[in-house]
Amino acid sequence: MQRRGHGGPTFRASTNKRVAPAKYPSTIGPSENFDAAINGVIEELVHDPGRGAPLALIKFQNGDECYTVVPEGVFAGGQIQIGGRAPVEVGNILPLGKVPEGTMICNIELRPGDGGKLSRSSGAYATVVSHTPQGTMVKLPSGRTKYVADHCRATIGIVAASGRTDKPFLKSGTKYHLMRARGRKYPRTSGRKMVAAVHPYGSSKRSSRKATTTSHGAPPGQKVGLIAARGTGMKKKKISME
Repeated sequence: MQRRGHGGPTFRASTNKRVAPAKYPSTIGPSENFDAAINGVIEELVHDPGRGAPLALIKFQNGDECYTVVPEGVFAGGQIQIGGRAPVEVGNILPLGKVPEGTMICNIELRPGDGGKLSRSSGAYATVVSHTPQGTMVKLPSGRTKYVADHCRATIGIVAASGRTDKPFLKSGTKYHLMRARGRKYPRTSGRKMVAAVHPYGSSKRSSRKATTTSHGAPPGQKVGLIAARGTGMKKKKISME
C-alpha cells in the first residue's frame, strides 16, 4: 500500500501498447443522431492489450471513424449503421429511445455523447425493459435496473468473447502478463503470510493479530483490510414478518 501510488515500473501499465479508446464518434450530435442513419463499414477487428473483448475500427460515410466494442456476429468488411433510423440489427448503433423493448444491447452511454460506459466487458449485455417519461429503463448485467436518457446510444447485440473467463489460465506466467498489461501487481501475497514487520496482519502468532477494520483517515501502510466497515462477515438476510 505504501508503494502503490508512486507509479514505479512494478505498478505502471504499458499504455503505449493500447490501440485506442472504445468510443462512439463525438462529431454526430444527440439530436441529429436521433433522426438520421449513417452507413459505416467495419475495416478491421483488432486486439487491445489488457481488454477482454476485441475492438472494431469503423469508418462512416461522412468521414468519421472510431474504435468500438465488438458484438457477437459482426465481421471485418460488414456493413453497419448509426442513428435512430437504422434497423434493429446486430452491430448497429441506435439511440435507446428507438430500441424496442426486450432487445439485448451493449456499450450503453450514461449521458448523450459520452461514448459508451455500461455493459462493455466480454459477454456482457443489458436488456431494454420499457420506455417511460423518465427515460428508457434498462436491466444491467448485475440485475439492477436503471433509467437512461432516450438520446443515449447503444449497440445492438452481446459483447464478443463471452466464453473468455471459462478457460483457466493454467500457468501463473499467463496470468502475470495479463495483469501486467492492466497495470496490476501480480502475484499478491496475503498479509497473513507476511512477517509482523511488513504488514499489520503479519505473523502466525495469535497475540500479534490485529483488527481487520481501519478508519478512512488511516495512513498508507495501515489502511488495509476492511476500510471504514460498519460490520464484518457475510450479511444476513432480513426476514420480513408479514
